[in-house]
Amino acid sequence: MLSEEELLNGIVIPFDKPRQWSSFQAVGKVKSAIRQCYNLKKIKIGHAGTLDPLASGLLLICVGKATKSIEQLQAGDKVYTGTMALGVTTPCYDLERPINGYYPTQHITLDDICQASQKLTGHLSQVPPLFSAVKVAGQRAYRYARLDDPTAVITPKEVTVHSFQITAFRPGDPSFTPPPIVDSIQPQTGLYKSPLGIVPEGLPQIDFKICCGKGTYIRSLARDLGLLLDSGAFLTALRRESVGSYSVAEASTPDTIVDYLKQL
Repeated sequence: MLSEEELLNGIVIPFDKPRQWSSFQAVGKVKSAIRQCYNLKKIKIGHAGTLDPLASGLLLICVGKATKSIEQLQAGDKVYTGTMALGVTTPCYDLERPINGYYPTQHITLDDICQASQKLTGHLSQVPPLFSAVKVAGQRAYRYARLDDPTAVITPKEVTVHSFQITAFRPGDPSFTPPPIVDSIQPQTGLYKSPLGIVPEGLPQIDFKICCGKGTYIRSLARDLGLLLDSGAFLTALRRESVGSYSVAEASTPDTIVDYLKQL
């Protein structure tokens, strides 16, 4: 195990954040494990790049002097895998809010999807989701979104998508009948609770692998893919596989973090 001095000189801990955990919760878990292993009253700790509560996967947690490298780590390219549903939208582009619209999908082919995904590679001007940590007038955008505040306007940002690969296509059930849309949403305050949305069975879905640069929102790519297909789309599952040279394959988990620290 590292000495206390070595720990405070700085380490980066790759952590496999579970789905429905916030990045703040993940940092708290690592901090608790460090206190269990070391007699430290104060620990400087932070994470390099927020991972949405509904996403799982690699979160880089920096301890001690390694917090000075957070900005550099955040700049690393990222690889994501996940799933998108087609012919449907939600206001947050994922499952944190219920479905707000259904759209035709009978015209969509795998070739159409692949062509659309290629149009979403390279240097893009992307509008981040309102349900995000982007700041609007000094506040995080999700605070406006969860209060259904229509005054928040997000400015497009330049991002880079190196590759957008479709790894599977499930056409869905041709006889699918959309269930009723729930249009009465109670505003939420405070910390993230739990997802309100579901994925109706029978919708077309795709699996993907995306390599992108800093600041890219995969949820926004789902929204834009749906628009390019003259339909709709939203993100149903997301996992961050790597950040820069770090891989989730080498990451600790909530259950193994104490053993991970002891083996350093």
